Amino acid sequence: MGECVFFIFGFSKNKQANIDQKEEWAIKLLAREFLGYTEHTLRKALETGELVEIPYE
Repeated sequence: MGECVFFIFGFSKNKQANIDQKEEWAIKLLAREFLGYTEHTLRKALETGELVEIPYE
């Protein structure tokens, strides 16, 4: 499957200055979960729509 990049959270800077500590904790927890996915788990998450692949060149 190769190298993976996960886009976890995005926001408009005119709506929110930054993330708070609680959001940072949750994002780090989610990132650890995603980075621990095996190739099989990642493929399953893509197939079920839990994750969406965004192709890039």
